Amino acid sequence: MDQVVVRPATEADHPAVVELLTNSWGSTIAAAHGVAYDTSELPALLAERRGRVAGLLTYTIVGDAFEVVSINAVERGAGVGTALLDAAAEVAEAAGAGRLWLVTTNDNLDALRFYQRRGMRIVAINPGGVDESRKLKEGIPLIGDYGIEIRDEITLEMRLPRTGSRR
Repeated sequence: MDQVVVRPATEADHPAVVELLTNSWGSTIAAAHGVAYDTSELPALLAERRGRVAGLLTYTIVGDAFEVVSINAVERGAGVGTALLDAAAEVAEAAGAGRLWLVTTNDNLDALRFYQRRGMRIVAINPGGVDESRKLKEGIPLIGDYGIEIRDEITLEMRLPRTGSRR
């Protein structure tokens, strides 16, 4: 059985969540669009395969918008990211959110392809946005994937049907 199972992270998962975030991002702090988040304190969806942590998605809901703050797959190309994004859309819809959105950077070509293939659209580009984020989180590299200078934030979103109810 090689199925990916996604479930809400619990307090008991906190050490594994912190470890995965730190290994992936260098710390639990994420910065985008002028906000610094401690991702280890956000609600999260945990993906498991064969009883082991396979990925994590952290999020926040503000108004009718579900923001994916971080998403990590331990093994790329194994369906974990898709399972996490699908589960996030279900949680967002159940919460009554009208949109699911996230920010990535201009160098993250693989992520841009991944999100667009799953129905997300580019809705904004913030030139120099990463320079602002570096003021909130030190250590964001200057050069990213494929040797591309990291400068800009790109916002993608997916519109959701309003089937859920607000709690």
